[in-house]
Amino acid sequence: MSIKQIAVFIENKPGSLAEVTRFIADNNINLRALSIADTQDFGILRIITDNPDAARESLREAGYTATATSVLAVAIDDTPGSMASVLDILASADIAVEYTYAFMSSAPGKAYMIFRVDDNSKATVALISKGVAVLENDDIF
Repeated sequence: MSIKQIAVFIENKPGSLAEVTRFIADNNINLRALSIADTQDFGILRIITDNPDAARESLREAGYTATATSVLAVAIDDTPGSMASVLDILASADIAVEYTYAFMSSAPGKAYMIFRVDDNSKATVALISKGVAVLENDDIF
């Protein structure tokens, strides 16, 4: 189980983030989550959308460098220690986490976490075996 995340390379200058998010909105694509990591010259915008294939293709057609990556999404209780518990499960299964970010869910008392790990299949098995809800795109929207 995994979801598609789109990574978009953007220049690190005023207005670049506004420009790409406006482009996404103008193409009737809904953002559910985003994370941005930057260096002095460029940023990597990571997004979860309601239509990842359309997002990637429209961004590419507009000249952006956009790639799709399979990531894991999990639902956790919105309480202290929930993220640590998920990370403990992954560590116990010897799964490396490259990066993670969170966003609020529409379900009361729940939060969603995105994980980029070194082995999605192994991570999915480990998480499900411990009762963690691993999500798909339809679950998030």
